[in-house]
Amino acid sequence: MSIARQDAWTQDEDLLLAELVLRYIREGSTQLKAFEEVGRQLSRTAAACGFRWNSCVRKQYQSGIEVAKKQRKENKKASGEQIDVEPASPLPALVAEQTEVQAMQGPASVTVDEVIQYLTKMDEFSKLFNKERDQLTNGYNDVKKEYQALQEENNKLKEQLRAVEEDYRSLLQIMDRARKMVILEEDKSHSVKFKMDKNGNLEKVNK
Repeated sequence: MSIARQDAWTQDEDLLLAELVLRYIREGSTQLKAFEEVGRQLSRTAAACGFRWNSCVRKQYQSGIEVAKKQRKENKKASGEQIDVEPASPLPALVAEQTEVQAMQGPASVTVDEVIQYLTKMDEFSKLFNKERDQLTNGYNDVKKEYQALQEENNKLKEQLRAVEEDYRSLLQIMDRARKMVILEEDKSHSVKFKMDKNGNLEKVNK
């Protein structure tokens, strides 16, 4: 069994999610099936895809959704099918699918067991979303800690670089003073001459 991804969504993944959801809407399918298809292609859970669509991507494609719904209506009119309304989230999608099955089977009363099953599914989706949210929160906290650690390391490296630069400037100053002293000594040695006096002693003679 493959492990569902927990990393951040990329722009290409958002585009794939939007394309598949809009295609499923045009074809008269449910968004839940689109989330499952995206999840298979991206190794993510259907709940994660649904959460991403409803929280971030959906508002960017409002006009595309309207166009897809119109195309779905036109396709159903052309084929003589009954026009329905596309559910906006996974939970209403399940209710819509159950309603379609009941319509095919004829009118029936709602039993306690059916209500319990429906509430159980709602609870499962709630737990799934909560789990996904906790995983994303933990991932964010881990990234935040890593970022803070990198910031501290960067500050230490800056301090070390500043100390190295100060040492380098001090070394340049020492080398410059040493060079000037060597030049001065050379000049002094070239400016002094000696001569012998009448007693045979050497004495300095300035140029």
